[in-house]
Amino acid sequence: MSIGTHEKLALRILSICIYNSDMTQSPGRATPTDKANPVAVEPLIAFSDVHIGLGEGDVLRGISFEVWPGETKILLGETGTGKTLIMKLGAGLLRADSGRVWVMGHELSDMSEQELLDFRRHVGFVFQEGALFDSITVAENVGFRLREEKLPDAQIENRVREVLRFVELESTYDMFPGDLSGGMRRRVSIARALADRPPIVFYDSPTAGLDPVTSQTIITLIMRGRDLQDVTSLIATHRVQDAFGLANYRFDKALDRVVHSNGSGPQAARQAGNARRTGPTNVLVLREGNIYFEGAAEDLLRTSDEYLRKFLASAE
Repeated sequence: MSIGTHEKLALRILSICIYNSDMTQSPGRATPTDKANPVAVEPLIAFSDVHIGLGEGDVLRGISFEVWPGETKILLGETGTGKTLIMKLGAGLLRADSGRVWVMGHELSDMSEQELLDFRRHVGFVFQEGALFDSITVAENVGFRLREEKLPDAQIENRVREVLRFVELESTYDMFPGDLSGGMRRRVSIARALADRPPIVFYDSPTAGLDPVTSQTIITLIMRGRDLQDVTSLIATHRVQDAFGLANYRFDKALDRVVHSNGSGPQAARQAGNARRTGPTNVLVLREGNIYFEGAAEDLLRTSDEYLRKFLASAE
């Protein structure tokens, strides 16, 4: 879809619930829902010919892609290819040198700093190292943004316990981040990102530095958010197995566990129903500041491209 179309159409998404309906809107833009039309007609995230340079030359050299409601887009690539830059651009933490970034109906380059602050209240961001405040408790970390929104104390406590239960860490409510393992800190940061029920969550290398078992726990949590809460996600990772895990498995609510996306019988029928309600999981591979591959994980796995085959063989 061309960017001109983005300028002419309002972003309309029924199934995505934005926590604060008073979020600042760009002039002339409609709210991103249209209850008369339950079908998403615009992507939730759209990059168009985005360039950004740090130091010598451009790191991103004309990046264009879209993320649709309910979709999980996984950014893969070698170190320095711009995965984290894309995340920060999408979350409004950086501005592009040129090109346009649309998120939830907002062109971020048109927004003032105050508007960007308001905008960021409606996206979740999981930083690579968790970025928790060590001087306050787990509960206070998770409820930080809710207190900024001045929600009633009882509602904050209920929401904090709900998301800690979701990441299976309710027992850490009164603990401090320094008392937790690296994997537990990462799970708390996911709980914090989900606390105010954002329509979009950005995950920056969520499994980096973790052992394989803990990494799988984190991927399962992201999968649960996708399949149980319809969260739209943009994930930067160096772990190819994270991409294939998210693409080939899903969380079955009835069975309360992860199941393979393929198969037959009643279980497969339930999975097919889930697949109709949530968006696909797709992969985007970056190389030298450009998009080298974009598509389904199974297509990446079957590729005959020499560079991609070497990348897959060398990646974790």
